[in-house]
Amino acid sequence: MNMQVWNPFQEFENLLARYNKSSGSNPSTSMTSDLSFADWAPSVDIEEEDDKYLIKADLPGVDKKDIDVKLENGVLSIRGEKQTEKETGKGTKRHRTERFHGTFARSFTLPDAVKAEKVDASYKDGVLSLTIPKAEEAKPKSINIKVS
Repeated sequence: MNMQVWNPFQEFENLLARYNKSSGSNPSTSMTSDLSFADWAPSVDIEEEDDKYLIKADLPGVDKKDIDVKLENGVLSIRGEKQTEKETGKGTKRHRTERFHGTFARSFTLPDAVKAEKVDASYKDGVLSLTIPKAEEAKPKSINIKVS
């Protein structure tokens, strides 16, 4: 009989990997087009209000100067790089590195009816927030019905 040492951390990682595979939430498979030239892709939230779209991207540890946002031909692109941390001091051993670093990218095709010249971006506490106003023709309109 062979005996093996039980590793609870490995068991947890295996469980998490099975969950990600079954739920389809594995970022390495869901964003292949952006990842063809990037090392990782930030998580985003996209919301729509009556007069605008809101996009929030998690970019923890990324310096503002290393983020590039472009809107060209109806495609909004967020690209940049998270710098690798400097080496640790002598006598220090790094046991695990799980945080992403290197180049990142996300792209979104926007509806035609947006005001591209009015896009606003802000960056605070590692979250990039983009506000994209809708053009007048994209806003919902009410029509009054006359009763005769």
